[in-house]
Amino acid sequence: MSVAAETFDFAALAAKLKPEANEIIARYPESRSALLPLMHRFQDEQGYVSGEAILQVAQWLGLTPAVVESTVSFYSLFFRRPVGKYMMQPCRGLSCIISGAYDAMAYFREKLGLAHLETSGDGLFSYEEVECLAACDRAPCMQVNLAFVYDLTREKIDALVEQIRAGTFEVPALAQTKAPAKSWHVSQGAGLKRTPGAQNVLNADDPGGVGDPSGERMLARLAEDPYPIQVRPTHERVLMDTLALDASKRQSNGSAS
Repeated sequence: MSVAAETFDFAALAAKLKPEANEIIARYPESRSALLPLMHRFQDEQGYVSGEAILQVAQWLGLTPAVVESTVSFYSLFFRRPVGKYMMQPCRGLSCIISGAYDAMAYFREKLGLAHLETSGDGLFSYEEVECLAACDRAPCMQVNLAFVYDLTREKIDALVEQIRAGTFEVPALAQTKAPAKSWHVSQGAGLKRTPGAQNVLNADDPGGVGDPSGERMLARLAEDPYPIQVRPTHERVLMDTLALDASKRQSNGSAS
């Protein structure tokens, strides 16, 4: 589907997907388990996970939008903003780096003229360097629209890009219901409220630690009381306390005799 943003009708899409959503939800003992497949279906139709999709899935599953958002944002499988028709995601995990991923990623950036988290002006390519894709035996690897491509070389990258531009690549293009921006990067200082770095540390850029008085206070508390925090009694904790008590009793009995 490729539709101009102003003509896209989300309500019609939700109505279209509702019967399928009901079937997906019915497969699981807990309806929340349907969250990921439902988000995939919306992304299949829209090309990304829109705010409307998050609200709709939250309503269908009886969850808060925050729960859905936090789940979706965890995965590189979901695109939170409009992206190109072909999402190029080379892996930058350790096995891929050892096997030449740095060279492959540098060549991709040169070939596409894109940096990390950028989309080409024609809306054809988006580029993102992602964490481990769990295909270490075929490193360096990547995903194109979530389909794996293994054993990357410059020659394979050339062929891949040429096939996509020619419209002959075997993986279908993503839907594009809204034109993507140049970048979907969110800077750290984008007006978002940030929490303090540590307890009694007001500066969000200060994580606490060496030279920070909060660390000194924690050490002082530990020196005064080895159990400064009330711990929920677990089986292991009860067992340890019982063994310690038995050892103490044996020591006391030995001293008495």
